[in-house]
Amino acid sequence: MADPHLAAGPAKPAGPTVSADGPGPLPERGTPQNEHRFHDYVGNAIPWYVRVIWIGFWIFAVAYTIRFLLPAMQLELIQRP
Repeated sequence: MADPHLAAGPAKPAGPTVSADGPGPLPERGTPQNEHRFHDYVGNAIPWYVRVIWIGFWIFAVAYTIRFLLPAMQLELIQRP
């Protein structure tokens, strides 16, 4: 006599039965339109005060380089023992 479990056919793999949107069947996969549904990217605007901080930093960096770093480098390169 045949085993009743083998007569039913191969078992289906266990997987999720609900979508991320809630209960119900999983969305149709395979078409670009269906895959694109969940790809809504929204950029974040940089606040004005963050821009002011960056501008201030770069002004300081350039001023420091011109005022202190370049003259010190010249002295170090010229006054070799």
